Amino acid sequence: MKKFRVLIVTVILLLSAITSNAAEIPIESALYGTSNEVYTMMESLIGGVLDEVQNGLGYQPAWAKAHRIVYDAVLSHRTNGHGYAELAGIARNAIYRYRDMYLRPDYYAQLNGKLTVLLADLITDVRNGKDYYIAYEEAQTLIYKSANPSYNPAVDKVGDFCYWDIPAVDGAEFAVARRLLLEAKSGN
Repeated sequence: MKKFRVLIVTVILLLSAITSNAAEIPIESALYGTSNEVYTMMESLIGGVLDEVQNGLGYQPAWAKAHRIVYDAVLSHRTNGHGYAELAGIARNAIYRYRDMYLRPDYYAQLNGKLTVLLADLITDVRNGKDYYIAYEEAQTLIYKSANPSYNPAVDKVGDFCYWDIPAVDGAEFAVARRLLLEAKSGN
């Protein structure tokens, strides 16, 4: 009986250690208007899967695991009223972001430096109270202009979006810009 209790306590401690070290949802992976409650809930649901992605698990196997976890949580009413579409979107974004950072760590380090300099004024403005959404639109324009200095949104971003003449830019640049601006908004 004593050995059984020791085994149970060991398993509980091991599981609590695994849960407490689970990866966080990247702030730039959230959908617009997502509350902190959803972040916390999603981290507890799929943090283990995100840990596996950080250690090399591919996107599709990770998404299959996360899908099952989120789907089961929604069906068993453990999501505080948040629906599958919202939670699945956050899960897909987080898995994609971690997978991309795993595959291109040097590129992300380079982007952090480049965009911190490029967006320095906007980051300061957001810290001082500027609206995040306005700042993010301005950041997009700065990123496009860094790829093509002749880009002018008043001319190139007119009409139906399929006719926009915007420069090709890696989506990671926008994700890093979102993270930098969101961190500035939250005071980090």
